[in-house]
Amino acid sequence: MQTLTDIGTLILRTPGTCGGRPRIAGTRITIQYIVNEIRAGVTPEEILENKPHLTLGGIYAAIAYYYANKELLDAEFAAYEEECDRLEAEYLAEISCR
Repeated sequence: MQTLTDIGTLILRTPGTCGGRPRIAGTRITIQYIVNEIRAGVTPEEILENKPHLTLGGIYAAIAYYYANKELLDAEFAAYEEECDRLEAEYLAEISCR
């Protein structure tokens, strides 16, 4: 007999895992990754094909979590991208000096 899943258990934020960013429970797949894939035109079913350890429920929970928290998450995503760009520029400057 199947049991019901509380969708509130499908998304986690854990300090020290994935930089504390929200992710699908039991994985290191972040909400940001799922959103970026969806924005690129990848369907939830295609994400599942590429990441078979996920579930459609987890993928759709990630999408719902994003839209329920869109403003906050968009700001977090932008800050993360800025930090990545800063670190990349710092690294490139360092290796060009060698």
